[in-house]
Amino acid sequence: MRYAVFSDIHANLEALDAVLQACRCQRIDAYLCVGDIVGYGADPAACIDRTRSVANVIVAGNHDWAVCGQTDIATFNPFACAAIEWTRTALSAPERAFLASLPLTFANADCTLTHGTLHEPEQFHYLTDGFIAWPTFRLLQTTVCFIGHTHIAGVFMEGADRQACRISDTAFVAQPGNRYIVNVGSVGQPRDSHPAAAYCIFDSQELTVNILRVDYDIAAARKKIIAAGLPRFLGDRLLSGS
Repeated sequence: MRYAVFSDIHANLEALDAVLQACRCQRIDAYLCVGDIVGYGADPAACIDRTRSVANVIVAGNHDWAVCGQTDIATFNPFACAAIEWTRTALSAPERAFLASLPLTFANADCTLTHGTLHEPEQFHYLTDGFIAWPTFRLLQTTVCFIGHTHIAGVFMEGADRQACRISDTAFVAQPGNRYIVNVGSVGQPRDSHPAAAYCIFDSQELTVNILRVDYDIAAARKKIIAAGLPRFLGDRLLSGS
């Protein structure tokens, strides 16, 4: 199976469409979404519709659950809070119910999905180093786990010595005896100083993982955010990918 894995769309339709178009140029058997379809951007309903139409599996992100009241936004920054409140009014009751129905984790024979960590997935912890990765590796039953949440693409590896570390490769072949947590980055709001939309291709037979980037119409996405009355900062940050 060849999977397209993507996360953190954040209601950025231009970025999502660019990723899906790039995927159409490759042989994809299934699409996996690792959460946060909504939040920050100006096209939440369209992104829900587009994602539902292509994704075989979708797990919940913290913004998805926040919109339907299943995650407390007290710890969100003011820009995120403003976007959540706006998104609640922009979505229909059935769309909010769909977000509320999303599971926190998924696993099949090939891979595992969770937005933040497998440990306390409802808390949406940020997996940023090997120490934080340790509980997820302890729970992981597959060779590869795909995550998002930090908006920063990257890979953590646990070797045969059961020590976890970040590796620099964004394209690699999974080695026997090792396990991997792959942050696929963000489609709609990258924060690694690279504004292009991020996504991942995973071949479960070849055990290849490749994190890719694709350019999209950032100016159009930014213009929509500002026109919707969302905080201007949410549009401006798309320009620098930070």
